[in-house]
Amino acid sequence: MTVLRALFFVFVFIPVLVVVIPAQALINALRLPFWNVLPRVFHRVGCIFLGLRVRVVGQPATGRATLLVSNHISWTDIVAIGAVADVTFVAKREVGDWFFVGMMARLQKTIFVDRTRRSDAARTSREMGAHMAGGNAVLLFAEGQSDVGTHVLPFRSALVGAAQHAMIEAGATDVLIQPLTIAYTRLQGLPVSRVERALISWVKSKSLGQNIREILSGGVKDVTIAFGTPIPLGEQADRKAVSKAAETQVRQMLVALNRGHDLSVAGR
Repeated sequence: MTVLRALFFVFVFIPVLVVVIPAQALINALRLPFWNVLPRVFHRVGCIFLGLRVRVVGQPATGRATLLVSNHISWTDIVAIGAVADVTFVAKREVGDWFFVGMMARLQKTIFVDRTRRSDAARTSREMGAHMAGGNAVLLFAEGQSDVGTHVLPFRSALVGAAQHAMIEAGATDVLIQPLTIAYTRLQGLPVSRVERALISWVKSKSLGQNIREILSGGVKDVTIAFGTPIPLGEQADRKAVSKAAETQVRQMLVALNRGHDLSVAGR
């Protein structure tokens, strides 16, 4: 960790946490409608601390039941996305047990899923459906695991289908699936090399501690969050076809961004 980053952590990041944590806990306990304001502040401060410069292409669908489906590269994806969009994340159950991270995830109303129990998918989908039926957005890392950021793994359609039924049951008649692509395009102003991608991404061979050390010791990273074209998800829609269409959009946007194309100019 650099000296400037350490000073920022002590004199800015920690004071923000001291204010945000109890305030957000109170907001959640009282079920106030502006629960998403402080998480956005926290993530924006987190981007500064982690050296993430976030650029947004497109815009998230708002005011409607929306399931965002995204590729996944690193735990820093959550900070970058949370800084520009009001979303509730779906995370594996183990995250809820991590020191500090689990507490912060719960404050942002993260929905946890136990991937070792098939029966838990029904509970997860009900929570997702209830949240989206209120006009909120839920984000699902649809690959089911993280990757290095050079390609997109096949999307898992099971939770999309489960959420489809849950949203209809919860009263959401107008549901959207919106593809979202996250791409780490530059490091210290230069295009990210394959070796450097391994330092940014979080793969199974690394411990969380090792990856955190690599991120904190690294330079400033340019991150692009690209919102794709929303896809209607009706009661009779084919979940596998919708998942595949979303996966194709995410893959096309990731390839374009990694090649240095400007999606905001070239279109998608």
